[in-house]
Amino acid sequence: MADTQFGPKGWTPERLGSLAGKTYLITGANSGTGFEASRILLSKGARVVMLNRNAQKTAAAIETLKEVVGSQADVGFVRMDLSELASVRAAAKEVLETVPRIDGLICNAAIAQVPEQRMTVDGFESQLGTNHYGHFVLCGMLFERIEASKGRIAVVASLGYNMGLKTIQFDDMNWDKNYHANNAYSQSKLAQMMFAYELQDRLKATGKDVKVYVCHPGSSATSLIKTSGSMVMRAIFGLMSMSPLVQSAEKGAYPEIMCVTEDGLEQRALYGPTGRMEWVGPVGRGTLEPHAYDKAVMERLWTLSEKETGFEWKL
Repeated sequence: MADTQFGPKGWTPERLGSLAGKTYLITGANSGTGFEASRILLSKGARVVMLNRNAQKTAAAIETLKEVVGSQADVGFVRMDLSELASVRAAAKEVLETVPRIDGLICNAAIAQVPEQRMTVDGFESQLGTNHYGHFVLCGMLFERIEASKGRIAVVASLGYNMGLKTIQFDDMNWDKNYHANNAYSQSKLAQMMFAYELQDRLKATGKDVKVYVCHPGSSATSLIKTSGSMVMRAIFGLMSMSPLVQSAEKGAYPEIMCVTEDGLEQRALYGPTGRMEWVGPVGRGTLEPHAYDKAVMERLWTLSEKETGFEWKL
């Protein structure tokens, strides 16, 4: 049952005090919810480091942020292409050299509804490779720095996890036989959630003080579908975005900000809008289906992710 726990308006940035001295990293921060999250965190005095693929778009985003928040806004940029593991490793290395403290890492970037099967340079189906494997390595490489400040990881999932196969298709991870834009996307988001919930279990077992939360933006007016979706999906979402079933990108950013700042949240949970179909409405704890934390599948996915990426987590 959905629960806002923050009263009828749900969680809003009005709950934030000063974030001076804190540093947050956000993937995919030059547009949509990532941009709005950056703006809100900067407005509270935090330092934000954007991990984005496009340097030009980022420069424009930073200029806009400084106009809106003020020239003192402490916003940095490290170029990273999540779909290329070499780029993720290089970016993580640069972060470790230049960012002394990480209070929160928001895994916000994603691609969605890619109309036909595409592969990353590392040989993964593009949505799985970008959304899951890229973040899996990034979180692993930055983990000790996050742990040093007892920081947090927020994984931005999607209600899409509850569509498609509702499990991981281990015998055909790249969808060579039956590629379907929605199903492949759903699997990539389910994989991200399973990674987060398995990480929670592993941290609990080792007693390490890093909190991991999973959230989703609901149905928000962002460029996600426009960037990677098919013409049909773009048309459908274009029509939907004029309806009350779609909210602003700013509201879509509330769950991820909440997850890196608010105390007293449950870890084995899914946070996001709690209104109609959990697409829109006050932000709080929503419905989490048990297939998202099926232990046997989570463990198998973790082992496979380490093998496929060549990255072994040290916990």
